[in-house]
Amino acid sequence: MSPPARPPSSPANASPAAADASVPEARPAAPTARAIVRLAVPALVVLAAEPLYVLVDTAVVGHLGRVPLAAVAVSGTVMSMAAWLGTLMAYGTTGRAARRFGAGDRASAVVEGVQTSWLALTIGVLLALFAQAGAGPLARALAGDAATADAAAGWLRIAALGAPGLLLAAAGNGWMRGVQDTRRPLLFVLGANVLSAILCPLLVFPAGWGLSGSAVANVVAQTVAGGCFLAALVSETRDLRPRPRIILDQVKLGRDLLIRGAAFQACFLSATAVASRFGVASVGAHQIVLQLWFFSALVLDAVAIAAQSLVGAALGGGDAPAARDVANRVTIAGGVAGIGFAVLTASGAGVVPGWFTPDAAVHEQAAVIWPWFVGMMPFAGVVFALDGVLIGAGDVRYLRNLTLASALLGFLPTIWLAYGLDLGLAGVWAGLALFILIRFVTTVWRWRSGRWAVLGATRTA
Repeated sequence: MSPPARPPSSPANASPAAADASVPEARPAAPTARAIVRLAVPALVVLAAEPLYVLVDTAVVGHLGRVPLAAVAVSGTVMSMAAWLGTLMAYGTTGRAARRFGAGDRASAVVEGVQTSWLALTIGVLLALFAQAGAGPLARALAGDAATADAAAGWLRIAALGAPGLLLAAAGNGWMRGVQDTRRPLLFVLGANVLSAILCPLLVFPAGWGLSGSAVANVVAQTVAGGCFLAALVSETRDLRPRPRIILDQVKLGRDLLIRGAAFQACFLSATAVASRFGVASVGAHQIVLQLWFFSALVLDAVAIAAQSLVGAALGGGDAPAARDVANRVTIAGGVAGIGFAVLTASGAGVVPGWFTPDAAVHEQAAVIWPWFVGMMPFAGVVFALDGVLIGAGDVRYLRNLTLASALLGFLPTIWLAYGLDLGLAGVWAGLALFILIRFVTTVWRWRSGRWAVLGATRTA
């Protein structure tokens, strides 16, 4: 179990890296607008780096033709399951570490990071092994034709080798956000993805590796990032032993986030499967706009990352008014950012799809999706911000329930109805819009109720 709490200035609580200027002070930041910006801006770059690389990857592969683009749409959706699992792992760790940090116990916050890293490494290795055997059946289940399925399976077998690094990086982001260190994650993630963005076009075209070059570039980025976060963890503590009791506690307390993540994955996998049935051009357009959606969502999530850390630290330190103040500020910021993104995406409707492929049929299908994409943004900005508040507060059971309801009552019925009635991509994206709208109503209600603000170094209610 965690050691007794000590004041942040206690020598016994210091780590070997504490004297390094790259490690922030041990005292939690006051939940002011400036603190939100200080945490959110580096988190914004970290969140944007991976989807920005995926957009570059999509643009490079799109110039190989329709089939490679469709293959990345299918296999990339499968790999996004690992990415979402990593995101959920990071979010759960941030909340737990932030409460310990807010209570004045940085050492226990780092312990959370060690145990999450063991869990991440184990799951990552298992995913990489599973993909070697399961890539073919998965690709055939999701793809609309044999050529796309074969190409997708080959890409997936290579790309899955980056899963251990991907999940180690997620675990590292989680505990470092919990102790309010967002500068080092910025350097680690940005550096790895810049390297991969350079490698991708070089391996695909001059080296002649084609679609496989794209997958290798993914593996390089994820492995380098995971190694950097592991090195940061070693610099913080010499005690890297796995502690099964803490790992089990993390798994138990994270089960609601995992179920919630599974609901997201069921939605996105189903959406890709339905889009594939409408033809290669449809799934290509779906891939482009879906990746733009993921990019926008993660950028809008920057204030939610700050909320997770500040809300968790405030509640861990027994300051409910400060936690509510953070919630109010990030909700407003999320809404404003969502409106800004809506204006930006609306202005790019006739230009952006051409960045990814010259195929006119794909452009036509993207135009069908675009109004839905733009219309969801203001609502999504609020939803993502409040997700951060509730995750930071540990109110994940409520998030689990509302996400399941949104998926089962909104998204999934709508997109499968779209398939049955041959409504095309408009029907698929109408399902996503309903998913966001249900979550908007229910998260705003929870925020206003105040039931999420439970005090203590650990959440017991």
